[in-house]
Amino acid sequence: MNKFIAFVRESIDEMRTKVTWPKYRDLQQSSILVLVASLIFALVIGLIDYGFQNLVDLYYGIGDNTPSN
Repeated sequence: MNKFIAFVRESIDEMRTKVTWPKYRDLQQSSILVLVASLIFALVIGLIDYGFQNLVDLYYGIGDNTPSN
């Protein structure tokens, strides 16, 4: 148990003194960059999915809107 307590204390000390935390402005910029990149990635994947769905529908005739009468 003493080793665990020592580990926790050393970890807390390292987080306070040795870790270089980003400035708030840098954190905001990085967060916005990740958000924009994620949205672009989702849009591209959505467009690819839409295209493949249309190709599959066309191949199997599912998307054929002609009347069957």
